[in-house]
Amino acid sequence: MQRIRLKSIDIYHPNHSVDNEFYISHYKAKGKDITNFLEFMGRESRYIIDNDTENGLTMGIEAARRVLAKAGLTGEDMDMIMFSTQVPETTYPSNAMFVHAAIQGKTDALVMDSNANCAGMTVAVDQASRYMSGNPDCKRALVIGSDYNTLLCNPEDEITYANYGDAACAVILEQSEEEEGLIDCQYSTHSILPEKIMYPAQGLAKMVKEEAGGKSIQWLPFDGHLAMPPTFTLLDKLLSRNGLTAQDVKAYCFSQFSMGNILKIQEHLELDDSQIVYVGDRFGYTGTSSPFIALYEGIESGRIQRGDTVCFWTIGCGFQLVAMLWKY
Repeated sequence: MQRIRLKSIDIYHPNHSVDNEFYISHYKAKGKDITNFLEFMGRESRYIIDNDTENGLTMGIEAARRVLAKAGLTGEDMDMIMFSTQVPETTYPSNAMFVHAAIQGKTDALVMDSNANCAGMTVAVDQASRYMSGNPDCKRALVIGSDYNTLLCNPEDEITYANYGDAACAVILEQSEEEEGLIDCQYSTHSILPEKIMYPAQGLAKMVKEEAGGKSIQWLPFDGHLAMPPTFTLLDKLLSRNGLTAQDVKAYCFSQFSMGNILKIQEHLELDDSQIVYVGDRFGYTGTSSPFIALYEGIESGRIQRGDTVCFWTIGCGFQLVAMLWKY
């Protein structure tokens, strides 16, 4: 089967950065102390859109332009454009269609949006790689992950409002004869909490027909620790069936939702600090793109080199776990 390598990666984030003091003061005025919460989540600052001209689509287009320029390619070189988002600027046409127009893509290209919530870009890279492996005509793919998360955050809810940031990431995948690319990907789905995190909170049909409210994400209390035991099982299985130990993996690019969760996985796998790439302190939680922004950081800092094995892990609400091994 044809191997698929990650040729290039780049990111985009808004210029405006907000540090913890803003949110601490915001909730202090409401009688809440969120200092310990922000420490557990691993936050220091986050980039947020503060103007009327940017959104998830514009961020995705800019990330796409940057990665094409870095790779020395154009829209004409892309056989596939996949846009992963849980906050689409439009549902039709697809966001990928707008990207195609912006980069002047060719006519014989596949364009599509995908949504697996916060697990989305990891799933999109897995699915694009498998499609490319079986289609000799699909030589290059542009995969974008972009979420305008703060658009939907509730200022009364610290889990979203104080935690999320806005950013986009884009990667170019290409067919290769080298021993690089996707090694394996494993899923673990537990559809036991689908109603806990919802947007629109009452569903789209009711929101439109009844002109109901519900601008913000509905985030109801639930035990987030439920995801940890199956995460451990998932990662153990993925490593074992590929003949690897946790120490054989050079870098781990996890969901940046919570530093607390990352520390639990680190303890379970007995990982060194040097194996963990963390960017959530600077970016906040960026949703679909977060593991790949960690990958970008690892590559840019020199911690991840060509030939290194990288492990991704992320989670989508509901909940679905995804773990992926990649040889960069």
